[in-house]
Amino acid sequence: MRTTDMFLAGIGTFIPPRVSVEWAVARGLYPAADAETHELGGVAIAGDLPAPEMALRAAQQAVKRWGGSPEEFDLLLYASTWHQGPDGWPPQSYLQRHLVGGDLLALEIRQGCNGLFSAMELAAGHLAAVPERTSALLVAADNYGTPLIDRWSMGPGFIGGDAASAVVLTKQPGFARLRSVCSRTATAAEALHRGDEPLFPPSITAGRTTDFSARIGQQFATRSPASVAMADMPQWTVELVDRALGEAGIGIRDITRVAFMNYSREVVEHRVMAMWDLPLSRSTWEYGRGIGHCGASDPILSFDHLLRGGELRPGDHMLMLGTAPGVVVSCAIIEVLESPSWAG
Repeated sequence: MRTTDMFLAGIGTFIPPRVSVEWAVARGLYPAADAETHELGGVAIAGDLPAPEMALRAAQQAVKRWGGSPEEFDLLLYASTWHQGPDGWPPQSYLQRHLVGGDLLALEIRQGCNGLFSAMELAAGHLAAVPERTSALLVAADNYGTPLIDRWSMGPGFIGGDAASAVVLTKQPGFARLRSVCSRTATAAEALHRGDEPLFPPSITAGRTTDFSARIGQQFATRSPASVAMADMPQWTVELVDRALGEAGIGIRDITRVAFMNYSREVVEHRVMAMWDLPLSRSTWEYGRGIGHCGASDPILSFDHLLRGGELRPGDHMLMLGTAPGVVVSCAIIEVLESPSWAG
C-alpha cells in the first residue's frame, strides 16, 4: 500500500526491567544449549504490571513527544498477541478512558506479531477516506508472564519479552514519513502455528498451554502441507519487500537499517539479512537480543532505539519486517525527515 502524506509525529515505548539469559540458565528456566545456539542476551520482564497499563505509558509518551492533544485522535488501534485482562473486556477501552476520551472508533487488532503493520495500513486508509480526519493512535502491548505460556520456550529462536509501544500516525507534518506498508499471506501454511490441536474448545478455555515450538515442530515432523509451503517464504518475502520498495520509489541499497523481529542471530543474519546480502550490522539484532521478542512492538522499539542513539538521520530509510501466524509477512518503509527533539 503506497501511503501518501502519512507521517509519524510521535512514538512512545515502555520497556520494563531486563534479566540476562545467564540468569535464566542458572535457574533452569532456559537451556544452556539454546543460549549458545541463539546468542540471545536477555529479556524484559514486567512482573505483574498489566499490558494495558504499559500501553498507556507508551501512548502517553508518544502524545507528549507529538505535542498534540489526545482529543485530536480520530482512531485508536490496539495490537496484542496475548491476553490483556479479563476475558471479554476490550483493552483499547482502557486507553480511551484514561487518555484519548471521546467516542472515536477504537478497535483491538489480533494479527499476531504483525499487528502494528496491520494497524498502519488500516489507519492510513481510515484517515485518507475523510478529509476531516487527521490523526490516529496505534499501540501494542503484551505481558507473557502468565500461566499457560512459558516465555522461555514459547517459540523457536526467541524468548518472549514484555513491552509496549505507541505511534501517532497523522496527515499533518511529522518527523518521519510512512512511505509504504504491505502484507502478504501464505494461506497454505495456515496450520503451521495451529499444529494438530483441535479448534474446539479453544485451547486457553481448556487449560492447554500455548507452545508454538511444539505446534511448528509437529508440522515439520509430519511433513505437513504447511511445513512444505514454508520453503517458498523467502521468495515471498523478497517479492513483498520489492513491492514496498517500488511503492516508496527506492531500492534496497537505499535502506539504512532493517528491523526484523527480535529473534536469534541465525534467523536474523542468515534467513533475513542474507536475502539482500546485507550485513548483520545493518539490522537491529544487537539491540533486540537484549530485550526479547516483544510481540507486535519489536519494530517500533527498535526505531525508537535508533533515533535516540542518533543512528538514524534525516534522509535515512528504515525497513521494518515481520511475520505472524497465518502465515502473514508484513513490511513497512519509513523515511526520517528530521531528527525529533527527543532523539539523540
